[in-house]
Amino acid sequence: MTNRRPTRIHCEIDLARDGKQVGYLRVPHSVHRSAYGWLPVPIVSIRNGDGPRALLLAGNHGDEYEGQVALAKLVRALEPGAIRGRVVVMPMANFPAAMAGLRTSPLDEGNLNRTFPGDPDGSVTAMLAHFIEDVLLPQSDFMIDLHSGGSSLHYLPTGMIRVTADKALAARCRALLEAFAPPHAITISMGGEDRTSIAAGLRAGVVTMVTELGGSGTVSPDCLRHAEHGVRRALRHMGILQGGPGADEPPPLAPRWLSIGGDRAYLYAPEPGLFEPRVDLGEWVKSGQSAGAIHDPATPWRAPAEVTFRYDCYVLCKRVPGRVERGDCLFHLASAP
Repeated sequence: MTNRRPTRIHCEIDLARDGKQVGYLRVPHSVHRSAYGWLPVPIVSIRNGDGPRALLLAGNHGDEYEGQVALAKLVRALEPGAIRGRVVVMPMANFPAAMAGLRTSPLDEGNLNRTFPGDPDGSVTAMLAHFIEDVLLPQSDFMIDLHSGGSSLHYLPTGMIRVTADKALAARCRALLEAFAPPHAITISMGGEDRTSIAAGLRAGVVTMVTELGGSGTVSPDCLRHAEHGVRRALRHMGILQGGPGADEPPPLAPRWLSIGGDRAYLYAPEPGLFEPRVDLGEWVKSGQSAGAIHDPATPWRAPAEVTFRYDCYVLCKRVPGRVERGDCLFHLASAP
């Protein structure tokens, strides 16, 4: 975006140079204890000549761990001789949040995935969003942003793309997601939130997908396996990975395609209390069916608040903590494509 101000972040490595380079993005951070300080956001570049260019992100939300582990393992395993082109990896994209194990940054309360396109003169989170959108994405052909449910949600292993008016780009995004091959594949309707990484990728004309792989504030072997294998399959689809780790892994099953969009994709708590769910992940539910009840043990003689589904839908994600406040998301729901 040529009309935007340049980044204030210094990248220690040369993204145009061949080989495997590791280092930090130096994000200016002047505070009482460190007047001229900077924050070290890890970045890795693995390049072998000209070819397709991939940007791999994790830790966009700091309490989503599956992607951070998967990309750390990939960085250690992947060598330039196994690829053609370039892979840039940011395993802790919102570094302060990831170090704190929080969804948002403890420095500025910034939610990186609600901050694009960012601001080079803004908060730490805004500077990171600006660097990704204005520096890294224009140098990329593909982007995968590995998310999961974090501390408050748990998702079935899922990959997502977003509807775009550019039909050729949409087809390439779908092909990338099919190559990643998660058990569930989601098409997000056009419009809505434009501050996310997937929106930033499409603005840049980059073939983009995101994942939601597990959550619950932990790392499950199954979801980690989907992340690791999916990234390697995607890199082969891009024409970047020529061999290397996982080349002999068995072919995956075709994903189940679903769609999400609008208010019907979420079910929220109408009252505070303790939530008793009556359905589980992977269930098809009917309009009017009971989703659960919210109890108030402080007044146990009162009837609980009943929660019902408003549409026929598929339970893709559910809340983890039992205590809820009015407005908390209880379920993320999908529909048939």
